[in-house]
Amino acid sequence: MKKALPIGVDNFERVITDGYYYIDKTMLIKELLDLKGEVNLFTRPRRFGKTLNLSMLRYFFEDTGDAEKNARNKALFQGLKIMEAGEGYTGEMGTYPVINLTLKSAKQATFQSAYAKLKEEIAEEFKRHRYVLESGALDEEDKCKFREIAGREAGQDEYSGALKFLSKCLHQATGKNTVILIDEYDVPLENAYFRGFYGEMVDFVRSLFESGLKTNDNLRFAVITGCLRISKESIFTGLNHLNIISVLDKKYSEHFGFTESEVLQSMAYYGAENRFPTMKEWYDGYTFGDTQVYNPWSVIKFLYDLYSDVDAFPRPYWINTSSNDIIKDMIARADRETKGQIETLLNGGTLDIQVHEEVTYEDMHASGENLWNFLYFTGYLTKKSEYFRDPLSFLRVCIPNTEVKTIYQNTILGWFRKSIEKQDFRDLYRAMEEGDAEKMTDILNGQLFPTISFYDSAENFYHGFLAGILSQSQDYLVKSNRESGNGRSDIMVRSPSLRGRAFVLELKVSASIDDLEADAEKALKQIYDKRYMDELRTEGYRKIGCYGVSFYRKDCEVRLGRRADT
Repeated sequence: MKKALPIGVDNFERVITDGYYYIDKTMLIKELLDLKGEVNLFTRPRRFGKTLNLSMLRYFFEDTGDAEKNARNKALFQGLKIMEAGEGYTGEMGTYPVINLTLKSAKQATFQSAYAKLKEEIAEEFKRHRYVLESGALDEEDKCKFREIAGREAGQDEYSGALKFLSKCLHQATGKNTVILIDEYDVPLENAYFRGFYGEMVDFVRSLFESGLKTNDNLRFAVITGCLRISKESIFTGLNHLNIISVLDKKYSEHFGFTESEVLQSMAYYGAENRFPTMKEWYDGYTFGDTQVYNPWSVIKFLYDLYSDVDAFPRPYWINTSSNDIIKDMIARADRETKGQIETLLNGGTLDIQVHEEVTYEDMHASGENLWNFLYFTGYLTKKSEYFRDPLSFLRVCIPNTEVKTIYQNTILGWFRKSIEKQDFRDLYRAMEEGDAEKMTDILNGQLFPTISFYDSAENFYHGFLAGILSQSQDYLVKSNRESGNGRSDIMVRSPSLRGRAFVLELKVSASIDDLEADAEKALKQIYDKRYMDELRTEGYRKIGCYGVSFYRKDCEVRLGRRADT
């Protein structure tokens, strides 16, 4: 039996004790101790191993106050790389009290609800350290405050200062400074931005961090993770000792995400080496510093499918685990220039952007540069190269892989469907009923012009485009046959009544603008050569219209066939 894959398991103890397959990232510990950063902020895309790494740090460094439990925690690391690093590193095991706080569950619709969730998380961490109440080190006032926070009975000022207060209590009880671990710090900020209470959440998170990380004499070091480097002016005010490690940095580059050698090793373990080209095409493409990195969540999910079926198809696993609100918002707001840039990226091109690492959600739409930086730091774009024009740094970015391209395409199609739901296409149907191919051409061209197109998947795009528009009529039923692959026309449109009209449409994608007319005629010829009308005749329809439609980028041509009435 092979080891199970840790899908959704982000607790280090569970991964090790339950025998899951683990790609060893323990040398993160060595690098942290070597570089001696006091407050370290790691920004990486969602699902790139941040939570599991923080859990690993907790089990390595934490002195639980229980000798037996400490021994069990140390045993978790036997056979892992950090144990070979020397006494200077292994001697730090089980040495410090640890505050471990996650903010990723604060996704509620109002500030009050999101704040209540953060209170709950903080209270649970206080309960985890309730042993300090029995240590005899706290005075009655601090004991009372501790119990109020743990019981979710304290005020907002007490919760915003909770990290500093708990650090003080732990130092009094153990005589040691505290390691603070904060996971997904920017989730409540992103949620608040899209929900409309960004200012309130910024104020709370800023106070929480200032007290715990800026003026905390009982801090040993801190590690914070998130997707974005939110401006120091808005969140990390005055934290001059903040060490920010983004996807641009060469330090720590191999500890979040899987390297190619790690992917190859895992595929060999599960006997799926022959599917490596597909794995690479779909889930590789990220560059952190100078290190080539794969999306770990998607690698594990694809390996899971390959283990039971070595011929399994790849899928966009990441789309269901990350918030795509930024992409949706970008497409909804896109002007003509932005749409052109998106099309360039979707068709394998690159975009040059000036680096802006310190941005806020409020700044996202202040400029195109800010928007592209958001997409880069959240994993929707990756670095192809970088260059420096004194005094500014620039990136040449692209879409990292097929999986992410699919996210863009699906989001664009979803936006397009919603946008056409608001439009009236009676003129198009009237033209189709009257055999006015020229009028149909004009209407479809008018719809293509503002649409974001992806030409490398042109047939599917144009098919979805046309089927989506035709589906808006309440008087006709539209059947898309592209997925069936059974020798039918691309699209059939039929009246619910057999006495009504029916239409057969066949699509072609042209290689150049000069081929549009000829390709529309070829589409018509295919309808007749392959007798696509027969299915409708068999059903009982007698008024059948045939149209050949060809597309090239933002242009189309519609041709009407001879009458198929019987």
